[in-house]
Amino acid sequence: MNFLESVHKFYDSASSHLAIPEGLVSQIKAPDCVYHLRFPIKLDNGQIKVVNAWHCQHSNHKNPLKGGIRFSNLVDEEEVTALATLMTFKCALVDVPFAGGKGGVRIDTKDFSRTEIERITRRYSFELYKRNSLGPNSYVPSTDYGTTSREMSWIFDTYKTLSNDAVDSAGSVTSKNISQGGIRGRVEATGKGVYIGLRVLLDDKEEMKKISLEPGIKDKKIIIQGFGNVGYHSALFLKEAGAKIIGICEYNGSIYNPDGLNPEKVKKHLQNGKSILEYPNCTVFDDPYHVFYLDCDILLPAALEEQINKENMKKINAKIIAEGANGPLTYEADQYLSKNSVLILPDLFLNSGGVIVSYFEWLKNLNHVRFGRIMGDNSAKKDIDEIHFVNRALEDTMSAAFNSMKNKRKELGYQISLRESAYKVAIEKIATIYEEMGIFP
Repeated sequence: MNFLESVHKFYDSASSHLAIPEGLVSQIKAPDCVYHLRFPIKLDNGQIKVVNAWHCQHSNHKNPLKGGIRFSNLVDEEEVTALATLMTFKCALVDVPFAGGKGGVRIDTKDFSRTEIERITRRYSFELYKRNSLGPNSYVPSTDYGTTSREMSWIFDTYKTLSNDAVDSAGSVTSKNISQGGIRGRVEATGKGVYIGLRVLLDDKEEMKKISLEPGIKDKKIIIQGFGNVGYHSALFLKEAGAKIIGICEYNGSIYNPDGLNPEKVKKHLQNGKSILEYPNCTVFDDPYHVFYLDCDILLPAALEEQINKENMKKINAKIIAEGANGPLTYEADQYLSKNSVLILPDLFLNSGGVIVSYFEWLKNLNHVRFGRIMGDNSAKKDIDEIHFVNRALEDTMSAAFNSMKNKRKELGYQISLRESAYKVAIEKIATIYEEMGIFP
């Protein structure tokens, strides 16, 4: 079962007992359209390279569509469609007024120079624009695996040039640099959302009682897979709150220290060009999955999809799996672990911090005013005021989303998982929008 099939199985399971017409259930599930793009770019040596890329518009029940652009040599149509589908339900769950979209370019960025990556990015942006699939009212991309604020800046500049829209063009993309209309707090937003989501769950005495775990985040033993933006910031906020990061798994190895690792020191070590296998004062393993299977309170996969599957699901030794990445569990693994009393905090909820703060950035760009000024501040504290607004709004949004999941689960006598309750809440919200739009004759 591949990634898209797993997403569809989760959807089918959640939608099967809802009072929604069958045809509408099918409409919400399927993507509105998927583009497979092929375009040439000139390499630095003068040769021509044909690049394959995809863009999925999953749902137009709300506009604009939102979703990151991924650069990876593993990108294909099914992956892009699955990620766009998840984004639709994620936005609905947390009440962000976007629908799901996604972009993917099949390249390994290590194989290209900076100028070549810029040509690819700008050409991909052009291909989206000429299909009316880029802009503040159509599709608003952001960073994802393999892309950074640098690529978002190129997309912004390309859109501004093509559209001749100098006023609202900043709203065509999020995750931009602050100087280009970005918002403070966006870089760490997904990781901060992971921390908030876990804290809310761990403070829930009913949920903790079900898995025989003491409430509270303090001294919880956590293993993190993937130490990129999401994994690092999750680790940072969790450690600051008193948790112990006992293990980190990267693509080339894993490290373990039962007394806890310092995320800032590990990050600095990696940024200095050193391998995780060279990190001192810990036990080092060449196998990236060795630490992944060790005993812990919380396992936090923050890398790519399908990391826990039918091949390795019986090796997991965690009480809670916190899905910092999109789709890290397959459907089979989710069913097996849930039946064996592992509490899974789903990606629809836990991974939503990025899109929530991207929404604030989009609003800031269209309103042409920073949030500190909106709140009447004209002092030198503008940076503090904006980050204060972002953090407070992120906290409120994620807490409300958790309560909606919890209430749906409670309503059904705790007979469904948090994931299924998240899907049910999202599907019901989308169905209501379709019905109220009056699109059915």
